[in-house]
Amino acid sequence: MNAEIDAVRVAMTEDGPVPVVVLAPEDDEDVLPIFIGFEEAVSIARGMEAEDIGRPLTHDLLLDVMEELGGRVTRVVVSALEDNTYIADLHLDTARDSTVVDARPSDSLALVARTNAPIEVEDEVFENGRRAREEFEELQDIREVAELGL
Repeated sequence: MNAEIDAVRVAMTEDGPVPVVVLAPEDDEDVLPIFIGFEEAVSIARGMEAEDIGRPLTHDLLLDVMEELGGRVTRVVVSALEDNTYIADLHLDTARDSTVVDARPSDSLALVARTNAPIEVEDEVFENGRRAREEFEELQDIREVAELGL
């Protein structure tokens, strides 16, 4: 199923704040939350805003190198859930051929946020991780937390 990045928020847990990227499928009321690292969450948010901070951060650099070598991101597929860890496939067109690279969803989504490449979620993955959208609507946006220096 096709999805888009709905939000990047911060959930408060017993262990402290934990960033979560919320994927929203086109044809469903529920969402797929993927808990990620703080730096990746900030990178996704910056990519969504097309914020240029001067020198490239890691995801900007990766994308710049890929494009200089004649490649481009064509899509990301959240393809599996193994031992409570989401698996993503980063689909690329290169100067030689098309290829699929195993990648963390957070890194893949940071690239998607910069390229507007499509996101797909395997049906079984969505069914295993789906949650009500309302659970995540009241959570604080990562940009607000990042500004506070948390």
